[in-house]
Amino acid sequence: MASEIMNATANALVWISCTFDAPTRAVVFGVPIDGHLVVEVLLVVVILFQLTRKSYKPPKKPLSEKEIDELCDDWVPDPLTPQISEEMMVEPPTLESAAGPHAIVDGKEVVNFASANYLGLIGNENITDSCAGALEKYGVGSCGPRGFYGTIDVHLDCEAKIAKFLGTPDSILYSYGISTIFSVIPAFCKKGDIIVADEGVHWAVQNGLYLSRSTVVYFKHNDMKSLEATLEKVTSRSKHPEKVRRYIVSEAIYQNSGQIAPLDEIVRLKEKYRFRIILDESHSFGVLGNSGRGLAEYCGVPIEKIDIITAGMGNALATDGGFCTGSMRVVDHQRLSSSGYVFSASLPPYLASAAIAAVNYLEANSSVLSDLRANIATLLNELSNVPGLVVTSHLLSPIIFLKLKKSTGSDKTDMHLLDSIANQVLKEDSVLIVTTKRSNLDKCPLPIGLRLFVSASHSEADLLKAAASLKRVASLVLS
Repeated sequence: MASEIMNATANALVWISCTFDAPTRAVVFGVPIDGHLVVEVLLVVVILFQLTRKSYKPPKKPLSEKEIDELCDDWVPDPLTPQISEEMMVEPPTLESAAGPHAIVDGKEVVNFASANYLGLIGNENITDSCAGALEKYGVGSCGPRGFYGTIDVHLDCEAKIAKFLGTPDSILYSYGISTIFSVIPAFCKKGDIIVADEGVHWAVQNGLYLSRSTVVYFKHNDMKSLEATLEKVTSRSKHPEKVRRYIVSEAIYQNSGQIAPLDEIVRLKEKYRFRIILDESHSFGVLGNSGRGLAEYCGVPIEKIDIITAGMGNALATDGGFCTGSMRVVDHQRLSSSGYVFSASLPPYLASAAIAAVNYLEANSSVLSDLRANIATLLNELSNVPGLVVTSHLLSPIIFLKLKKSTGSDKTDMHLLDSIANQVLKEDSVLIVTTKRSNLDKCPLPIGLRLFVSASHSEADLLKAAASLKRVASLVLS
């Protein structure tokens, strides 16, 4: 405390001293004295006074045993976890088979719309054979990170296959799909950088934004006018734009809404305001475009205009892990700077082999995309008039998203209604759909709803059954 007072006093006296001009004189007892000298003498006196003061020490008086006992009796520790409510006691459905278009849940067969098996490759013979061969050759895993002794030739083959398929210089594999995006963002974005992100991005992207410690500014979901206004505002406020790295972060198909990002417009704004793009294609890779190459192919945008592309392989490719693709410099930087790559055990070889087989299948059977789109169109048509619900997803999105036409005003009450619909559809008609449950860490402001993941391997009967069940149950629950 004394040092703080001393510093403040010294600063004040120095300021007073600076206000005197050189020729200024003070008169003390009729003797002219230089003003600077007076201030300097006062400054020395104050410093000596502060140095000679004794610091205050509170009297040491230990607590009595009675006082200690009273404090211990009154102390109530906070619980480590919140109280278990009745809602938390609900047991989720248990999957007891492969997550194909039909699956076994809690002992009975159901039509599965809860798995993002877009191309219907779960159980595909070519993929299972490739996995079996990789298991016999390599075992179940390397038990080590890629940078040490975890790199196997099939990893390199998979990276080369994905890069060649997308038309990019190089790619890099990650062991866990959801960790791909929240490892890539912090690898390139640091404190002081600026990120402009869509407010509807899913939790993994949000986590990557948080871990980057960058300045994050959100724009309205899939609203290009809002994006341009945000870029304009951010750019005008930047004092040294050439010294700050700036990124636009978006999803190709948004997991929380089923909407498709207008990449051509985003690229135009990116070039206008000199930003870079980080695009997550977890739900569009293998789905959008004439050959399944994703959002760039669908929008007719040259792939080199997208700086960084990430995707999880647990959806269309029916395997696990994820990848990031881009220029050689983008990929090489991650091999030493991305935590999800450097510190995680490498992707099991049979999963990398499955990814190669899945891409090969897509290249040889592009008609599977026509089957997927036909199924999406059929289900959308059947769900166009569900009582109390409205479809908000894009016409080509394999994630069909339904939200309440009229919210109750409470997310908790809305979720209760949606859960009731999903539970009754499963119990009465053996159709498995999911609600958009979010943790307390998920800050997405978009409305909650029901999600149906459409697969190319769903039959027309599956689609009609799901639609009829939803209409019947929704009319009862929401009436």
